[in-house]
Amino acid sequence: MTVKRVMVGEIGRPHGVRGLVRLRTFTEDPAAIAAYSPLTDETGARRFVVTLKGGDIAAIEGVADRDAAQRLTGTRLYVERDRLPPPEDDEFYLTDLIGLAAVTEGGETLGTIRAVEDHGAGAFIIVAGAGREHLLPFTCAVVPVVDVERGQVTVVPPDEIIVQPQPGDEDAA
Repeated sequence: MTVKRVMVGEIGRPHGVRGLVRLRTFTEDPAAIAAYSPLTDETGARRFVVTLKGGDIAAIEGVADRDAAQRLTGTRLYVERDRLPPPEDDEFYLTDLIGLAAVTEGGETLGTIRAVEDHGAGAFIIVAGAGREHLLPFTCAVVPVVDVERGQVTVVPPDEIIVQPQPGDEDAA
């Protein structure tokens, strides 16, 4: 069985010369990340004991100078999914969507959710199936039903937007 890991933070740039780092947290309460320590990298091979120092500044056990802190910049921090508190009713963790079937309102299977990503403009799901992938915004309009217990989400694919060429567009190339 594969251990499901959830990203809860990311190590940022060094702070000062004694090995402190800036820490970007993805927990509801930013201070809660310390309660999950030790954290791991994505593979689970490297472990990080994090101590918050105030604000977004943290110490990482074994990191004593700026150079060591600099080498950790960009390291994503994970915790095993089963260490997180259970979600409230009608709530779920985005990681719980991975592997769920994506079906249309008419019952047609689009595929399986391969990933959930958020690059700052809102989350989207990547659905793999039938030899192609669909990137769909994770909104109530596009994904109106999430049923983790049944193992599926209902998807209303948005209409494709076709931009008609305008006169003079051929000159812009």
